[in-house]
Amino acid sequence: MSVPLDLIPAPHDAPQLTLVDQLVQWGRRRIDERVFRPGMRMPSIRKLALDKGVSRFTVVEAYERLVAHGYLDSRRGSGFYVRDRAAATPVASPLASAEREPVRSTIDVVWLLRNMLQTSSPVKGPGLGYLPTQWLDGELITSALRSMSRQSGAQLLGFGTPQGFLPLRQQLQTRLAELEIGASTQQIVTVSGITQAIDLIARLYVQPGDTVIVGDPAWFQMFGRFASQGARLVGMPYTPDGPDLDALETMVQTWRPKMLVVNSVLQNPTGTSLTAAQAFRILQLAEAYDFIVVEDDVYGDLAPPGYSATRLASLDQLKRVIFLGSFSKTLAANLRVGYVAASAEVAKALADQKMLVGMTSPELNERVLYKVLTEGHYRRHVERLRGRLDGVREKTARMLESTGFRLFSQPLAGMFFWADTGVDSEALAAAGHEAGFLLTPGSLFSPHQSPTTWMRFNIANCGDPALPALFASHLDKAGRRV
Repeated sequence: MSVPLDLIPAPHDAPQLTLVDQLVQWGRRRIDERVFRPGMRMPSIRKLALDKGVSRFTVVEAYERLVAHGYLDSRRGSGFYVRDRAAATPVASPLASAEREPVRSTIDVVWLLRNMLQTSSPVKGPGLGYLPTQWLDGELITSALRSMSRQSGAQLLGFGTPQGFLPLRQQLQTRLAELEIGASTQQIVTVSGITQAIDLIARLYVQPGDTVIVGDPAWFQMFGRFASQGARLVGMPYTPDGPDLDALETMVQTWRPKMLVVNSVLQNPTGTSLTAAQAFRILQLAEAYDFIVVEDDVYGDLAPPGYSATRLASLDQLKRVIFLGSFSKTLAANLRVGYVAASAEVAKALADQKMLVGMTSPELNERVLYKVLTEGHYRRHVERLRGRLDGVREKTARMLESTGFRLFSQPLAGMFFWADTGVDSEALAAAGHEAGFLLTPGSLFSPHQSPTTWMRFNIANCGDPALPALFASHLDKAGRRV
């Protein structure tokens, strides 16, 4: 059965597009959306003709037009490839040499972010980084808003303070104490999520040529921020038991990093967590080689009480560790409230930097979060989320493994699986996009964007019954080979 050319509906009085025009429009949109990325080989003429139910002549004509418009390159005897239309020249680090790999100036994640924000059906988003809205509790937010509406409106009209809404920081101080992290309110700065926290830290501490060690794999959005600051990104490999600390020791001896960024609890995307022994060793290396540790705990609330994991900040007590937290994963993706806990000196510098970049973070959002945390329902809400994740974890694991995928580890909490698909994950993501699914290729989780067969799956969004058939079909067509 042919696959219809999925066009944006045209006005009734618009001229009828030919099949070639439709195919050109389809190709341009897929390239603009970064589904087909620079350097990728386009589907063969025969395959696309079969998939779209058109003649090979139609495909050839469409491809030739895309070549003429600068979207594709034609390689004799090989096929058609997506052209790098940006033609950006990477900015090399001043420390780069013949023995050291040059740094890319930007990391391409725009296609994923654009499609993530446009995905209206979470069940169609196995590659999404957040939970389905149906799982969240909108009443928590509306109740907080109703409570605020009974207060004087004059309280909501000011700028707020760069360090953040004081009652919220007092509440965060209590939450940190429960994690055995001692912090005064002067050591806490509110931010508009982890992304802003990383941005402020990069601006404040990272200079061109500095080395920043990140996970490989790890959260992709921070790569571009550090790279745009001129940093050299070095990837720390992971094992099913957590970060490879022997490799980390070699890296810090070789590169003398300015900073290490790590998830200590339920790492994105592997789902691994630090043991006490691993946390101690990381801090020993940080002390011996004098680098900052940025601990991202955005998934910490998804770990149940008693879960075996050690936070670096609980051992270091914010002497060398900068601790990051957020509520976007558990409350609402657009309630952009997070926080940084650090030494008093670092917290003051971050608050000053925050003021220079954007004055203050929205106090209205901070007041909403304060109400949510203090009205007593947040803990029960998080317990329900953990229960729902527990309810789909084994089912999702069986589905992925029955398809032929291999799980990196078997996390007992959290929302992600990291799986080896056995095929090029970018091609699988493109096939998923054609079928209406948002999948996240594993290459985005590497600071070097190397081709890979690995892919991240959000277990809360893998319930669509058409998903296993999509995987099986693509693996069969690929012969289960990269």
